[in-house]
Amino acid sequence: MLKVEDWAEIRRLHRAEGVPIKEIARLLGLARNTVRAALRSERPPRYERPARGSVADPFEPAIRALLARYPRMPAPVIAERVNWPHSLTPLKNRLRDIRPEYIGIDPADRVVYEPGQITQCDLWFPETKIPVGRGQERILPVLVMTLGFSRFLTATMIPSRQAGDILSGMWSLISQVGRVTTTLVWDRESAIGGTGRVTAPAAAFAGTLATRIRLAPPRDPEFKGIVERNNGYFETSFLPGREFASPEHFNTQLGDWLVRANQRTVRSLQGRPVDFLETDYQSMIPLPPIEPPIGLTHRIRLARDYYVRLDTVDYSVDPRMIGRFVDVTASPAEVIVFCQGQVVAQHRRSWAKQAVITDPQHVIHARQMRRDLTRERHSGQTTTTSDRQHDDGHIVELRALPDYDALFGVDFTPTPIPPMPSPPDTTERETTPS
Repeated sequence: MLKVEDWAEIRRLHRAEGVPIKEIARLLGLARNTVRAALRSERPPRYERPARGSVADPFEPAIRALLARYPRMPAPVIAERVNWPHSLTPLKNRLRDIRPEYIGIDPADRVVYEPGQITQCDLWFPETKIPVGRGQERILPVLVMTLGFSRFLTATMIPSRQAGDILSGMWSLISQVGRVTTTLVWDRESAIGGTGRVTAPAAAFAGTLATRIRLAPPRDPEFKGIVERNNGYFETSFLPGREFASPEHFNTQLGDWLVRANQRTVRSLQGRPVDFLETDYQSMIPLPPIEPPIGLTHRIRLARDYYVRLDTVDYSVDPRMIGRFVDVTASPAEVIVFCQGQVVAQHRRSWAKQAVITDPQHVIHARQMRRDLTRERHSGQTTTTSDRQHDDGHIVELRALPDYDALFGVDFTPTPIPPMPSPPDTTERETTPS
């Protein structure tokens, strides 16, 4: 086949310099018919291999019959149904060509965001294991939030993907910016909207901030492509070559790196996110004067072992609260236990699993309570029901149960049941012959 270089040289020699065809053929070592053909062609020569067909051609009618009824049937299932004898690659290539005829094509539009309009949120799970204490290492989620207009990037590592921890991380990042956009976009994260509807904790959080949470369609990562690309940016630009001693160390390094990341030039903006942040900020919603409901919370009656469990970790509580209801609240940093509005326990949050966190003062109180109880038992002064007191100190008066029977005119005195007569003696008596 004639090379492109020879084709260009033939045209130059003949048309620009007037060299005859016979001389061109001699100079380039080509046949005169080849030179004539090159001069007749207005386009450079291109090699085209003749179509040989595909091993999928004989199976295409059966494949199309299946796709007509089940447009999204996976390739391995189709291969089984049509008795496909080859590797899956030719079948997948054919399905890539003909499947859109049955399910259609969903184009992704290029969206332009207005200032203060939207924030895209996502969880990124770095593969690096983080030491969390007690000899444990865990892969922890990182909450990533990106402003749609300015592309300003914020992120923080959180202890779990439970709703309380995610909302605590969101409030921390929103507070750093100082305002919130009118819409927060999330995928179908289970704690935010796993069922297709925004969960109650997430709705309460958004309502307090006067914003809304919008859920992305299922299996549509392009819906929040900005934050998805930033997750890849973390993987390639932040994570390589770094080591972390703890979650706090991770967040410290991440915070320092984000300062530089927000000063890079973004191609779609033709500028730096930090330079567009002020325009974004002016169109956002001011934050409310109160903090939205965040963190892990639950209420429980304190048992005899005076520990409460939160995220598989047991935390000690003042044993003097045994038998009372206590309210447990937890942020990523600390765990606080309240009883009737008073703090009865405060611990640093453990990010390790199956741990036991004990306040030594609680152990001292429990030991003293056991000594006092033993002393009372030995002295015969064990507390009775008549000694029960209210919280303010006055004695609880107890009435005898028969008084309530007389008040309602009932008598629960059991009537004695007469004894049953003994059955007659039916045994045969021995008779003496006369």
